[in-house]
Amino acid sequence: MTSPRTTLSLVDTDPAELAVDAIVIGVHSQTGEQDATSGLAGSLLLASGAESIAAAFDGKLTETLALLGATGGPGEVIKLATLGTITAPVVAAVGLGPEPSGAAPEPETLRRAAGSAVRALAGASRVAMALPLPDDADAPAALRAVAEGALLGAYRFAGYKTRPQPNRREPVAEVLVAVPDAGERTAQAEIARATAVAGAVFTSRDWVNTAPNELRPPAFAEAVANAARAAGLGVEVLDEAALREGGYGGIIAVGQGSEAPPRLVKLTYTPEGGGSGKRVALVGKGITFDTGGISIKPAQGMWEMKSDMAGAAAVGAAMLAVAALKPSIAVTGYLPMAENMPSGTSYRPGDVISMYNGKKVEVLNTDAEGRMILADAIARACEDGCDYLFETSTLTGGQVISLGKRVAGVMGTPELCERVRAAGDAVGEPAWPMPLPDDVRKGMDSDVADISQVNAGMDRAGHMLQGGVFLREFVAEDVAWAHIDIAGPGYHSGEPTGYWSKGGTGVPVRTLVHLVEDVAANG
Repeated sequence: MTSPRTTLSLVDTDPAELAVDAIVIGVHSQTGEQDATSGLAGSLLLASGAESIAAAFDGKLTETLALLGATGGPGEVIKLATLGTITAPVVAAVGLGPEPSGAAPEPETLRRAAGSAVRALAGASRVAMALPLPDDADAPAALRAVAEGALLGAYRFAGYKTRPQPNRREPVAEVLVAVPDAGERTAQAEIARATAVAGAVFTSRDWVNTAPNELRPPAFAEAVANAARAAGLGVEVLDEAALREGGYGGIIAVGQGSEAPPRLVKLTYTPEGGGSGKRVALVGKGITFDTGGISIKPAQGMWEMKSDMAGAAAVGAAMLAVAALKPSIAVTGYLPMAENMPSGTSYRPGDVISMYNGKKVEVLNTDAEGRMILADAIARACEDGCDYLFETSTLTGGQVISLGKRVAGVMGTPELCERVRAAGDAVGEPAWPMPLPDDVRKGMDSDVADISQVNAGMDRAGHMLQGGVFLREFVAEDVAWAHIDIAGPGYHSGEPTGYWSKGGTGVPVRTLVHLVEDVAANG
């Protein structure tokens, strides 16, 4: 697992006395009448946690920040030289939006604020966080959010540049989080957890950001297997011969067009003492590059198809976090991997494929390849035995059209979909349950096989739902399941924002880890 380059620790020293390069405080926006003296509309409210810093500025801190253009808008960072008023030479004020009524800011607000601040302070060696943390039952969640945001905001992909970049500033090396009691056991546990989870997210991002010529299926499988073995997980890798012999028709069909053969990686975590007796399966789509195959994609934007393995990257990374956190439940990860390429050996529209569970699938569009490899992996997971199955994939452009680039679509067992939504809300990876209508399934009836890949009559209509309906055919009846479509959230093509850098996001690693821990605790 990729360890964060930034170290994280707790401190209970007065923030104004900390020997750091910069100290981060929170400010809230406040609307109001224009100030007759300053000419500024509205004002700022200092968030809790930075009272001693405000006192050192003789109560003029927010006024000075406002003069520098601070508005308190979410994620905005304004830096101010302290000129010796406090030990740190720089105060970085990060916007938290309007002040919540009678409560601390939401964890996701804190997470994004911490990420924005750490990104803005790149080049500093040591940074302290004096962001508002409640002193009630919500304190662990708030501390977790600040810690995760700070670490994730410091992520940077190593890249392939051969010359030094003159304006490149290194990520913050050390982050101190100011808390009332740095030795408190629960707080220390949250720091350890945040470090483990951030490391998993970094690993997922690294895999997604790797150039596709360097991470074809055999190389991806080897990278996952090596990381998993180092973490103490059980590892099984099926090569193309084993896949063909085992009857994994979907994986073989998609992968046969490439000279880089397909793989299926199985990762196993067994808790000490057997755990709760329940079993969780995680399945992730690992298309290392997707040209669309014979049904080739348009050239515009195709370079982003290196991220079509973000689901498998998330599952592999989540399994590494599971190995580190050691929940009391058995978890198995399944990562089907293939490269969807057009060639003389590619599968074709009109082909009929015999899948791992014996069902016959008529291929209508070779660009609907993700569901083919996932179906085999889901069937294998059900055969091995599981009570809960969470599958994630960059499956359909319909997800982006329906829910945008930040919100994943969720389909499957209604109760489990609701748990995914709640988990996403808790960790800042929003997801929204979607239906699986009967008319979508009816349109996937085939004249020659058990089911077709897509609903030809609906074309692009209900495109996201078609993927979920197809995958449902391969889930055993006694297994609760949820399909998480991350076509938008899995890859960020815009400028860095909050704790997201450009490129792979690591979504939904943190959701999957939360779900595993939730099932371990609550069944």
